[in-house]
Amino acid sequence: MKILIIDEMHQSIIPLLEAEGHQVVYSPEITREQILAQLGDVEGLLIRSKTPMDRELLDKATQLKFIGRAGAGLDKIDLAYLEGKGIKLFHAAKGNRDAVAEHAVGMLLSLFNHLKKGDQEVRKGIWDREGNRGDELAGKKIGIMGYGHMGAAFAQRLQGFEVEILAYDKFKKDFEDDFVKEVFWQKLKAEVDVLSVHVPLTDETRGFFTLNELQSFAKPFWFLNTARGEVISFQTLNQGLDQGILKGAMLDVLEVEKFNKFSAEQKEEFDKLAVRENVIFSPHVAGWTLESYEKINKVLVRQIKKHFTR
Repeated sequence: MKILIIDEMHQSIIPLLEAEGHQVVYSPEITREQILAQLGDVEGLLIRSKTPMDRELLDKATQLKFIGRAGAGLDKIDLAYLEGKGIKLFHAAKGNRDAVAEHAVGMLLSLFNHLKKGDQEVRKGIWDREGNRGDELAGKKIGIMGYGHMGAAFAQRLQGFEVEILAYDKFKKDFEDDFVKEVFWQKLKAEVDVLSVHVPLTDETRGFFTLNELQSFAKPFWFLNTARGEVISFQTLNQGLDQGILKGAMLDVLEVEKFNKFSAEQKEEFDKLAVRENVIFSPHVAGWTLESYEKINKVLVRQIKKHFTR
């Protein structure tokens, strides 16, 4: 098949696909207009998140057999229209689940132990032991919202910390085991000390965490988000922190991730978040390791081979 790659990927993808007999066109700098012009004879499309897979684009792709998403998020793909046209969708959540899980644990330990604050103070000649007294994970109840590849990998990494894990997934049932307890959403909200979010961005999850939703938790908790920033606004985060509902926030993703796209209100609210010692950020890199960059390719190629080899 002729496969067009429209985003930057680890270049091991090219020999992996060519070994299966495919013709690969690697064009990470291609514009949307150029994509539309070249789609006529393309049978496979490999993407990240540069351009939406919408009706305009899919209607141009008259020979398209599959789209492969180098990552987990599918929010920029018109899934219903894709299915209606009989185009197969592959995505590589298994390729970066280990990276996301390790990053989530790292953020949790960093905030609990004031590692960023302590490091910055020592560099300035400040030796404040009491001001950097931390919290231990042991004995905490960790809530996981969304128990797919990422949520399950995060739970696995927590084994050994002597925590209790409560997991909720609207679409997945009967996953409880000796270490993870499957619960309803209300039960999770009644008990957790930490909430880690691992859900995709959908119409239902966009803006899901309103101030009312945060207030419905039984006790103050730490909020960890390595999924999608749009599930909670900067304003709601600040309100939750100001009211003591949130004890802290660990954010690998943001409501808006291009600073020059902030509205005036978003800029004001982000600036408030940015000066808080109980908030830590990373630039959407939880799944962005050297290893995951290559593993994603292997996952995608295995899926393509399995589906199209008879």
